[in-house]
Amino acid sequence: MPTHLITGAGSGIGAAVTRRLLERGDDLVLLARDAGRAKELAERHPGVRTLVGDLGNPDRLSWAFGQQTVPERIDSLLHIAGVVELGEVGELTPKAWHFQIDANLIAPAELTRLLLPQLRVARGHVLFVNSGAGLNAHAGWSAYAASKHGLKALADSLRHEEHGNGVRVTSVYPGRTASPMQAKVHQQEGKEYDAERWIDPESVATTILMALDLPRDAEVNDLTVRPGR
Repeated sequence: MPTHLITGAGSGIGAAVTRRLLERGDDLVLLARDAGRAKELAERHPGVRTLVGDLGNPDRLSWAFGQQTVPERIDSLLHIAGVVELGEVGELTPKAWHFQIDANLIAPAELTRLLLPQLRVARGHVLFVNSGAGLNAHAGWSAYAASKHGLKALADSLRHEEHGNGVRVTSVYPGRTASPMQAKVHQQEGKEYDAERWIDPESVATTILMALDLPRDAEVNDLTVRPGR
């Protein structure tokens, strides 16, 4: 059975993907920010393995992995975790920029670097859950959109670099998806949150599994998912 390493498995799209892969019997390794979160994920999803590494502190990921047993083979690396803090350019501090760029861009880059040897062995798949903000930036979204535009560049470069090694690379660009992050966004926007208006995380999970399960003769490079309501 394939082995998937997933970030952001605790809620939203990541939780939906985790459930779906577990239901079909795949082997999962879930990345948690600390030992307490790892225990919580393991209790919620019996049978999974966990790794501890804080995406908010990418400089420490290499050290953290050096203290743990990392799988020798990884068939897919699913970058689903993300953070958001809205604000206009004239208001955002360096701390707000670092918060989003570290977690949304530098951490995925470092995590990919650390796990590329295993992915090359498996001729595996790296999938980035990006955002509509990774394609178009609007007022108040500069730092988040910049991190996601950078994530697109990371994926595009990685795809060209690893094609000869048989590693597939996919970017998924969901529109607004019903999740705790979306609730936080609405709070920051000062708007009422109605989950029924937005994409169900299960629908995004369906598109992710489709990309993962595609036969080896093809590759999904970029996939945009928009709300249907």
